[in-house]
Amino acid sequence: MKKILIIEDDSALRENTAEMLELSNYEVISAPNGKVGIEMANQHKPDLVVCDIMMPIVDGYGVLESLSSNDSTMHIPFIFLSAKTEHTEVRKGMDMGADDYLTKPFEENELLSAIESRLAKAEILSAAIKEAPKKKTNEEGDNDSLRNLNELKNFFDDNGVISQFKKGEIIYKEGDHSNYVYLILKGVVKTHKMDESGKELITALHQADDFLGFTTFVDHLPYEESASAIEEVELAGISKQNLKEILEKSKLVSLEMMNLLSHNISEVKQQLLQMAYSSVRKKTAQTILQFAQVLNRNPEDSIKISRYDLASVAGIATESLIRTLSGFKKDGLIEIEGRNIKILNLQGLRNVG
Repeated sequence: MKKILIIEDDSALRENTAEMLELSNYEVISAPNGKVGIEMANQHKPDLVVCDIMMPIVDGYGVLESLSSNDSTMHIPFIFLSAKTEHTEVRKGMDMGADDYLTKPFEENELLSAIESRLAKAEILSAAIKEAPKKKTNEEGDNDSLRNLNELKNFFDDNGVISQFKKGEIIYKEGDHSNYVYLILKGVVKTHKMDESGKELITALHQADDFLGFTTFVDHLPYEESASAIEEVELAGISKQNLKEILEKSKLVSLEMMNLLSHNISEVKQQLLQMAYSSVRKKTAQTILQFAQVLNRNPEDSIKISRYDLASVAGIATESLIRTLSGFKKDGLIEIEGRNIKILNLQGLRNVG
């Protein structure tokens, strides 16, 4: 049974999270602040740490710094929980070595998925490290190789070609040569295709810290979809050839990239199932929640998004979407002011069938 350490100063959240993890067959130990958390991590050597950021005595950043500097705890997977949603805060945590960053409030399945993924990754990396001495060359010892996905993102940030796009601008079109892969530094991007009747279908939404523009490493394969800015966007791009060379040097980064792309495929499959089998009301509710999450909005904040984009992601006619939004407004689930949608009843939207 895997052992998880929860470090959280909110007693109710700490106890509820512990109970949820115990019901999922994890052994749980908990600490009310960072100082106690560091002591418990050194004493119990958990398989994974889930840690709040804003805490008394020692905050989450201090906990991560302490554990990362200790040989006996530096390899323990570390997940931040925080109410902070700003891109700079997320990147700060990830740059310090955190494996994941979940914003409060979070869904139960989000945390479980993050924990399962990080534990699996830890096993893969552990096996790779054990095999490394058997090889004639040590890829991880190469000074030119990157050690993890966070360092790859920093490489994009430091060495990539920076470009800005205004809301509504096309980043690349379906059929263009796919010479570059991008990291989104700021803003939200939609990828989309046109069907035979000329209707736009949104294939995915991408937010800050996501990669964009993957096709294959075959130089002449064009982009298979278009990408546009939903709001002001800043990108860092490097050539596919450069990225290919980086991945060839580092097995660990390649494994993390494979894990990320596999996760993206799972999300696309889930969206396709929703479009195929859900009711119009459920599709609309789930799409509003999806946009709110990607746009990094708190439930009490409004989201500004076109009805056309909402309908494209949900896979329904714009007219049907507008009628459904009117129904949600009458039911007290949302408030509509022009193009702005404000969620009034978060749980009610989640329960729409």
